Amino acid sequence: AILTLVLISAAGISYGVHLSAGRWLEMGGLVLLGLVPFTILGIMVGHLITPDAFGPVLGGGTALLALLSGAFGPIVTGGFLLSVIKVLPSYWLVQAGKTAQGGGGWPLEGWISVLGWSVVLTAVAAWVYQRDTGRT
Repeated sequence: AILTLVLISAAGISYGVHLSAGRWLEMGGLVLLGLVPFTILGIMVGHLITPDAFGPVLGGGTALLALLSGAFGPIVTGGFLLSVIKVLPSYWLVQAGKTAQGGGGWPLEGWISVLGWSVVLTAVAAWVYQRDTGRT
């Protein structure tokens, strides 16, 4: 993920994106932290489904989370549905990318969401791994 962030940053700079070093580091750090629950989710799903099903599950899941989280533009601007969407770690991953546009870092709500998903998914992934490999 770090290499990808470096390449994307280099591409941005080559297209004229001007950010301070601190802004680049803040955005990159938040993106890396935002990827933690998805890394754990990938490990878990990898132990739950067959290799043939992994592509469709990954593609469909990614598209759904991107749509809900506002990667293609906001689908809601307020109300109950936005509150539900803010529980998703993908929402905060999108917000991390917006840090470069002058937004601040995550509020406490974002940290709680990403940390909560990471903890819960780690527990479930560990159980799935043990069940799949026969280890206890």
